[in-house]
Amino acid sequence: MTTPIHVVCPHCDAVNRLPPQRLADGGRCGQCHRALFDGHPFTLGQASFERHAARSDIPLVVDFWASWCGPCKMMAPAFEAAASRLEPRARLAKVNTEDEQGLAMRFGIRSIPTLAIFVGGQERARQAGAMDTNGIVRWVEAYL
Repeated sequence: MTTPIHVVCPHCDAVNRLPPQRLADGGRCGQCHRALFDGHPFTLGQASFERHAARSDIPLVVDFWASWCGPCKMMAPAFEAAASRLEPRARLAKVNTEDEQGLAMRFGIRSIPTLAIFVGGQERARQAGAMDTNGIVRWVEAYL
């Protein structure tokens, strides 16, 4: 028997267990019944960040950004497009550093946009500066 993969729902933050062979199918949340993967990044706050980073078996790619940041706005469509190319191998999420200053301080975010990859609750890689879709995908795939 294959060990199930834990996937945290981007809508209700419930932890779901999926057989690895069903990961490509996406699956639906057992609690809210919405799609676990929809090819779009989602927003994380302090509480949801902890759950998604620590409880999911899927790498979490976080875009630390701010609404006043020109390069962040420029990279947003590329990050959106990368989500559809990387899911379900990786989960993409956004943290607004203005709204979530505690997370920005905790991870020492000094420039934005900054991308970080979390696996098992631990940061594995970080990249500062705007990238295009192909650059984001290549960078993430290097750590998968």
